[in-house]
Amino acid sequence: MDFVTGEILYFNKPLHWTSFDVVNRVRRILCRTIDQKKLKVGHAGTLDPLATGVMVLCTGKATKRIEELQYGVKEYIATLQLGATTPSFDLEHPIDQTYPTEHITRELVDETIKRFVGEIWQVPPVYSAVKIDGKRAFDYARKGQEVEIKAKLLVIDEIEVLEFDEDNMQLTIRVVCSKGTYIRALARDIGEALNSGAHLTALQRTQVGDIRLEDCMEVEDFIKCIESGIIKHEPKEEKRNIFLNR
Repeated sequence: MDFVTGEILYFNKPLHWTSFDVVNRVRRILCRTIDQKKLKVGHAGTLDPLATGVMVLCTGKATKRIEELQYGVKEYIATLQLGATTPSFDLEHPIDQTYPTEHITRELVDETIKRFVGEIWQVPPVYSAVKIDGKRAFDYARKGQEVEIKAKLLVIDEIEVLEFDEDNMQLTIRVVCSKGTYIRALARDIGEALNSGAHLTALQRTQVGDIRLEDCMEVEDFIKCIESGIIKHEPKEEKRNIFLNR
C-alpha cells in the first residue's frame, strides 16, 4: 500500500468513538509508518459516537475522492425505543418526555413506515454538525440557545421492519438512504407519525456504496497489522517525463 499516493480504507467504527477519533488514530500510526509528520487523512461520512459500522477513510491524494464517496447510498440498521424522546434523539441524553404507546400495533407500524419511502423533508437534530451562521448546531444546543434549522430534501430508498417487540415497544428497521440523512431525526419523525415519540437506542451503518460491513477492518486490528509489518507502506515509483526539453 502507498498511503501517500493514496489509499481507501474501510473500518468498523467502534462504539463511543467519534469519527475524528478514527481519523486521528489511523493518521498517527500511518505518520509513524511513513516517517513523516503530516499526512492527509479524511473520512467520507460522519458517524455519531453512539453508532457503529462502516467508515470509509481516504489517505494522501485519495482524499480528493472523499466527496465522490460521500454520495454512495448508505444502509443502516436502527433500533428505536417508542414512547419516549431525548433532546438528541439517541442515548447521549436522558429521556425528557414520555408518550402513550397503547395504540401502537405492528399493523400501524407497517403502514406508518411506508410514508417515509421516497423524497422526504427532514429537519436535522439540534445536536448535530449542521452549520448555522458559521457555527455548528450543537454549539448552540449545548448553550441552551434555540435556533431555527431548515428542513432538507432527502431520499429514502427503502425502509424495512426487521423486528417489532410490542411488549417493550422496541422497533428495529433497515434503512437505505441518501447522503445527509439523520437516522436520529428519522426516529423522531417516525415516533411523531405514530402519534407518540421515539429515540434511537442502537445504530449500525452496514453499507456505504459498494462497501459492506464484512469488508471492514477493526481499527485496532489494522494498527496491529501495520506494527507487525503485515500491512506495509510501499511507495509507488513516480512516473517521470522521458521527453527532454529541446
